[in-house]
Amino acid sequence: MSVRRRLTTVTGAVLLTSAVVGCSSGRTMVGTLSYETEREVVVTVTSPSVNGCHRLLAPRGVTRVENNTLVDIRLFPTPNCTGQHNIYLATNTSNQVAPGALPWRSYSVIH
Repeated sequence: MSVRRRLTTVTGAVLLTSAVVGCSSGRTMVGTLSYETEREVVVTVTSPSVNGCHRLLAPRGVTRVENNTLVDIRLFPTPNCTGQHNIYLATNTSNQVAPGALPWRSYSVIH
């Protein structure tokens, strides 16, 4: 193997390692969070961040959430994780909006 080829391989490995470390330096929920829209479209997010308020990616909110992560979350009917009508969803559980209740629009991680 030529010196140039080895240098390219080593440089690539270093860059790849740096990218992986850089992407994984933030804490994540580890696992998947799946939710269903009112049109029965299922969206799955893999290992979202544990920080801040997360908007659920559905314009009108979601009707069902399945938490297959390693952390518990709190679901809110508002887009900014506020309000008193929220629900606790433990790890490895799911919940569906009751008939006549508002859909969920955001969630935050319980620390």
